[in-house]
Amino acid sequence: MKTLLVAATMLAGGFALATPASAQMLDPEKPEDALEISKRLQCGVSADEPAVFHWSGNIYGRAPGVRDKLLFKGEGMNIRRCVEIEDPERGKGWRLISREIMLMLDPETGEVVDEWENPYTGETVEVMQIHNDPVNGRPNFAYGADGSPFRLSSMRVAGDYVFMPFEAPLFYPNPLAGDYQQFVGNMYHAMEIFDFAAMKDELFDGSTPTAYPMISWVRISPWAPWMNMGGRPGQMVFNAMGRKLPGGFEQLPDVLKDEIRENYPIYESAPPKDDMRPNETTWTKFKKLTDAKRAAGGEAKGGGEGH
Repeated sequence: MKTLLVAATMLAGGFALATPASAQMLDPEKPEDALEISKRLQCGVSADEPAVFHWSGNIYGRAPGVRDKLLFKGEGMNIRRCVEIEDPERGKGWRLISREIMLMLDPETGEVVDEWENPYTGETVEVMQIHNDPVNGRPNFAYGADGSPFRLSSMRVAGDYVFMPFEAPLFYPNPLAGDYQQFVGNMYHAMEIFDFAAMKDELFDGSTPTAYPMISWVRISPWAPWMNMGGRPGQMVFNAMGRKLPGGFEQLPDVLKDEIRENYPIYESAPPKDDMRPNETTWTKFKKLTDAKRAAGGEAKGGGEGH
């Protein structure tokens, strides 16, 4: 998963942006308030108290001419902080800094899958759990570099509820490909769909530091590289729902907490406030691990990190 898009005084260690803590309901038509609403949707109480999103759902395989297969159950989380930034012309804003994990679980037992018999090939492969560090966002300001106001263009208010869908069509050279993909294809072609829902009174209430929305996430993407599918046609479909957790990391399911603490300990904390590293994806992570395995003289096939 990736890229999930102001108060003058928040809690200690918080932001000092535009909206007083005693403010009335925020107005999404005002750029400054729209910026604050987006931060409340995405962020935690402060940069020092990160937010944790959790989601769970199903992961399917879809191949031409055969029935869709439930490959895994999925449990995922993103831990993030939003840091205050300042531009000499655009004023104060914020930037999302995060890392995320999604585990592949056996559909029947709910246990983490380390090795998996691929039903399409009959081959047993090493599973690379999704673990991307970092997954950061671009700076957000009330006004763009061209002076255009910040808008929540997809927001829909329905009675007591606020809905905000967001689609991210992805089409770019596959990180595992060569230098000639514009001529021969093999682009990374996927779509990620995020749907946020929140109570209007909570999301627009500028007197509290953040809100706790629900989220749904869908990803339609090529086969994961660790599946060793080669050029076989087909795709993966991820469908999950979840929410921002008021209790933070400790409120995650045990399967996530235990796996993170044993095998991915840095994911118990958000990246540092000054993190400027390029973002990771499943494909760039797979390439990094495969290159490291090759350099160490190991078997490059599969390339999974394992545990």
